[in-house]
Amino acid sequence: MRTAVITIAAGRHTHLLLQQDGLSAGSRRPDHYVVVAMADPDIARHTAGRDPAADVADLALSNGRLPLAAARNAGAARALAAGAELLVFLDVDCVPGPTLMQRYTQAAADGALLCGTVAYLPPPPSDGYRLHDLETMAAPHPARPAPPDGQIVRDGDPRLFWSLSFALTAATWEQVGGFCESYTGYGAEDTDFAAHAASCGVGLWWVGGAPAYHQYHPTHSPPVQHLDDILRNGALYKARWGEWPMQGWLRAFQERDLVTYDATTDEWRKADAREPGRR
Repeated sequence: MRTAVITIAAGRHTHLLLQQDGLSAGSRRPDHYVVVAMADPDIARHTAGRDPAADVADLALSNGRLPLAAARNAGAARALAAGAELLVFLDVDCVPGPTLMQRYTQAAADGALLCGTVAYLPPPPSDGYRLHDLETMAAPHPARPAPPDGQIVRDGDPRLFWSLSFALTAATWEQVGGFCESYTGYGAEDTDFAAHAASCGVGLWWVGGAPAYHQYHPTHSPPVQHLDDILRNGALYKARWGEWPMQGWLRAFQERDLVTYDATTDEWRKADAREPGRR
């Protein structure tokens, strides 16, 4: 089975290079490594001459926002054009464990969306992360299944899907039709993808022995820097699927008087700055 790893990136060059190192050190290496650079002309220079070789595709911003959905579609198109039979998507911050590619390849089946475990790493030591230490630095995220190596948990809840690490066959990708490119900026495009996959009869499988390690970077909780994106993309998801995604974040924004909720219309809106304390 010809495999391709697809990563989308804008900045985070150090994280991307460690991912590249992790792929090189794996028990099974990808046949094709596609990196979609979103308005980042420096990625080709940073990844040049390293192993595995990065096939860099450039993509412009969409109305000033990162085109996450379109970038994944562009990466998949590049990989499929080169003959990929299995598409493996990794977030730029994610370092693959040594057996990730092997286990995804072994589990591959048409009609299945494969997800491995993801562990969130603490800040790196002064000399940076070392590949052989990652497994001992963090446990898999507790909110999602973490089957042992060699086991697969089928019939997973599509609401738990995340785009940090997942894989699917070329036939399954064509069945689902890729990501909805109406989503731009941060949030909901992966939730939409999972909902659409489920509506197409594609099952979610949790794959043991396919770990990824999410490298630390500073963030906000809730992600206030993405407030406008979350409201816009959340409304799009609501229009498509009848309910709001990311409700935990929306409620957290509400607690900070950043958004208001209208129960009569089931709408979340940005709070009026002239009316502090409005709920």
